[in-house]
Amino acid sequence: MTTLETIFFLFFFVPLVNLVPTIKQKSSNYYEYDTDIFEELQDYEDKSQDATKNKGKDGMIVSPDSNIQLALQRDDSVPKVPPTKDTDLPTCLLCVCLSGSVYCEEIDITAIPPLPKETAYLYARFNKIKRVAVSDFADIPTLRRIDLTGNMIEEIEDGAFSKLLLLEELSLAENKLIKLPVLPPKLNTFNANYNRIKSRGIKANAFKRQANLSYLYLAHNALESVPLNLPETLRILHLQFNNITSITDDTFCKSNNTRYIRSRMDEIRMEGNPIILAKHPNAFSCLKTLPVGAYY
Repeated sequence: MTTLETIFFLFFFVPLVNLVPTIKQKSSNYYEYDTDIFEELQDYEDKSQDATKNKGKDGMIVSPDSNIQLALQRDDSVPKVPPTKDTDLPTCLLCVCLSGSVYCEEIDITAIPPLPKETAYLYARFNKIKRVAVSDFADIPTLRRIDLTGNMIEEIEDGAFSKLLLLEELSLAENKLIKLPVLPPKLNTFNANYNRIKSRGIKANAFKRQANLSYLYLAHNALESVPLNLPETLRILHLQFNNITSITDDTFCKSNNTRYIRSRMDEIRMEGNPIILAKHPNAFSCLKTLPVGAYY
């Protein structure tokens, strides 16, 4: 080996030889690190399998490394939620219960469903309800509005509404009633349009104690006369399309008091009746406006 070859060998091959252990060490470290990850994953899987083997009752898992029990919920389990006042009632599955209101419209129910005790507004229109019982509302003193329009109601038990001391609006329109029920004392609006009610189906004192009644709708029935003892609070009275043939001086006014004025009455509708209103001029002397109807 010449001097030049010796110098070349010392400066080129010797450094490469010294680098080999370093490269080996780094490579060894890399694969050892990767092996550690694999070993940890394998260890985790083994522990999970052991834990699954140690599953106790009700899905309880016992860790092999500790005494801590881990409750794992099964996929097919149903969370146990305590029932609320509304959700444990079948009514609120069939109807819509929302903030004190119950909507049971057009679902073909044949009776008043059980209601949540805090119900204030019931809408059960256009169903097939045939009867209203005292027990239907006996435990719901919070009711303020009941709408049973468009059913097939023929019978209402005595006292079904009379004990509802907060009830302000009641609609029994478009049913098959032949007489009026006893009304609650604070009623403001009563609608019984489109029924089969005759005058004998309304008691003489039916409206006498109604101190808040402002809107009374009895159109499209079979009345032969205007109901007696209409309250002073009335503003709107609809009697159109009945069978009314006569009225007296005391129907709306007071024959013994020529100064009497029925100041709150804004509208009386009597069209579609056989009566000729012009034949009874004194019957309207206390009114601000004449009734709507036939005058000749």
